[in-house]
Amino acid sequence: MAYTMVDLCWKLSVCFFCYQVVLGRVKKEGHYVAAVYEHESILSPNPTVLVDRQSALELMGRNLDIYEEQVVAAARQGAQIIVFPEDGIHGFNFTRSSIYPYLDFVLHSRSVKWNPCREPYLFNDTEVLQRLSCMALKNKIFLVANLGTKQPCEYTDPHCPTDGRYQFNTNVAFNDDGMLVATYRKHNLYFEYAFDTPPEPDYEVFDTPFAGKFGMFTCFDILFFEPAVNLIRRYNVKQVVYPTAWMNQLPLLSAVEFQQAFATAFKVNILAANIHHPTLGMTGSGIYTPVKSFIYHNMEGHGGKLIVAEIPVITIDYENNLESNKRFRENLHHSCKTFTSTSLDDQVCFKEGEETAGRASEKGKEQLLPLFYAEMMYDNFTLVPVWGRKGELQVCANTLCCYLNYRRAVLTDELYALGVFDGLHTVHGTYYVQACALVKCGGLSFSTCGQEVTDATALIDFQLWGNMSTPYIFPLLLTSGITLDFADDMGWKNNHYYISKNRTSSGLLTAALYGRWYEKD
Repeated sequence: MAYTMVDLCWKLSVCFFCYQVVLGRVKKEGHYVAAVYEHESILSPNPTVLVDRQSALELMGRNLDIYEEQVVAAARQGAQIIVFPEDGIHGFNFTRSSIYPYLDFVLHSRSVKWNPCREPYLFNDTEVLQRLSCMALKNKIFLVANLGTKQPCEYTDPHCPTDGRYQFNTNVAFNDDGMLVATYRKHNLYFEYAFDTPPEPDYEVFDTPFAGKFGMFTCFDILFFEPAVNLIRRYNVKQVVYPTAWMNQLPLLSAVEFQQAFATAFKVNILAANIHHPTLGMTGSGIYTPVKSFIYHNMEGHGGKLIVAEIPVITIDYENNLESNKRFRENLHHSCKTFTSTSLDDQVCFKEGEETAGRASEKGKEQLLPLFYAEMMYDNFTLVPVWGRKGELQVCANTLCCYLNYRRAVLTDELYALGVFDGLHTVHGTYYVQACALVKCGGLSFSTCGQEVTDATALIDFQLWGNMSTPYIFPLLLTSGITLDFADDMGWKNNHYYISKNRTSSGLLTAALYGRWYEKD
């Protein structure tokens, strides 16, 4: 049978399409495929001992071998960008001098156009950058990784350390041709004495053909205005890459919990790669949109985990669709029917430093509940117990009052409490927090409220709100087994921020409004 040229072209097109489908490379319009890898890094047995450069390269090479395997695997699944965790290549717990052999030399990406894979001898001490660049080039994928870097400085520089060099905790981004397109130096170091804080915050973005502009920051940065919030505001960033080495702290700051809260609060996508060392409390990676997540949290198993997911590009149209989505409107109506209290519309103001006893009401009867104090997240929370099948509660501290309407389908042998904190957090960092938190306690005594809990059975319908003084509110909703759920509705009403949920997917661990009052840090 004779084929015309049109027939042949059509058949070849169909074959090519089928081939792309098999490889997972056909993507929905307005979507892209992202990958993050939670890496169980190979660590130096003696990080404080000084070694030579070759020994350092051998250790880092073992981690880079794993990276390369994961890049190949991600590319085969159609990933267009992959993110690796903080400290994944060199490890941690170094001194300033002992980390030096592990550092690559890198110039700020704005000052030089450089493809380390194609131009490997342009600078000395760039072996790690070369390998990362070649991974991106060979697999035609954007790649983001974290490494230690060094940069000599002059003594005339007032910020120059006494040893004549800067040492930075650095993220690097390569495009799918291996070109170094962005470098970011971590600004908020977390007891990282081997590294320097850059003199000024970096605001680093890079462009991609599939999702537009990406911004990046690292780990502890996510809790502060500079550079994370300012980057998103100043550059209108809607896609974020986020290497981290996060130690989970329940009930309010587990990795996946806060990563999702950040994505929801700022309506951004976050590609978050965490390190995997469960004995140190380090796990929790994911690909997050404002309304959906693909996560990995495993405190038991060993080995790394590759997550690949197709997600929508965040655009103005996408944001508008979120706001007008019919499901959200229906949930709002349902919430208003379920919670009939008028307390959102009729509030009382309290003076600075004043605390009020907890109040509960049911069927028009109001009773005072015992007010108690417990340490949560190293902060002294004021709490009231959540008793009975349903009720309305309030608890106040300083200028913040928190309110809760709740209903349980079945009473379980579990103690919950509503807590409030309005003050300066001073342990493992200093920053001002306003928090309203509904938490499951570790036992049946008040003293266990605020403890780390990972499992729950109680299904609680709730509406939680507070007269927050900051616009930066991170909604937390964590369920049994360290899984995530999403609120039916949230937002501002009558100068109060609220979150509501009916029918959680599993037992409730934490529902909270975590406010950051950056100006009071």
